[in-house]
Amino acid sequence: MITHLVTPAKAGVPLPLRARSGIPAFAGMTIWGLFLAGCHATPANDTARVAHTRAGNVKLTGRVVDEAQVISPSTEQQLSDRSVALEKSTTDQLVVVTLPSLRGAPIEEVGLALGRGWGVGQRKLDNGVLLIVAPDDHKVRIEVGYGLEGLLSDDRAGKIVRDMLPLFKANQIERGIRLGESEIIEILESDKRRPQYYKKAA
Repeated sequence: MITHLVTPAKAGVPLPLRARSGIPAFAGMTIWGLFLAGCHATPANDTARVAHTRAGNVKLTGRVVDEAQVISPSTEQQLSDRSVALEKSTTDQLVVVTLPSLRGAPIEEVGLALGRGWGVGQRKLDNGVLLIVAPDDHKVRIEVGYGLEGLLSDDRAGKIVRDMLPLFKANQIERGIRLGESEIIEILESDKRRPQYYKKAA
């Protein structure tokens, strides 16, 4: 893997944390290579807390948290600017996260722990999204707040990740991340009604 020399994330401003007594629920999609996990919610438990610890207790420093140092400063600024524009347009909060290692934890548990710990999204709308990439572990996940699961659905999240996959396999991590963020934003801006919960067919 090519290592980009980048400075710590400075682009954008820290997203406001939600002041709430409950724990925000997140759903998500994980895929890289042959592994595919469906969109589901997981209750708060010790496993999620352990996963957060294994991920290194990553801090929310901005709209791009590049712990793996695979994003150049110019791309980081671009990703952050698009996230800012998305929030102004829809109120949704999107954070891109790269991790140098999952430390043996399943990425879905790490994503859940980060989503809950950071409280990304508006308090009453639960409209936060995390795009999580762990290059060395060959894992990527889209973590979706409940308030967006009807719009950024399991199928749509899966398609986005599958679109990113060829670029990741070609070691074009930055391009894959840019593509993933662009497709997420396109879907979120296609319908600005909030919240949008998933509804099962009768």
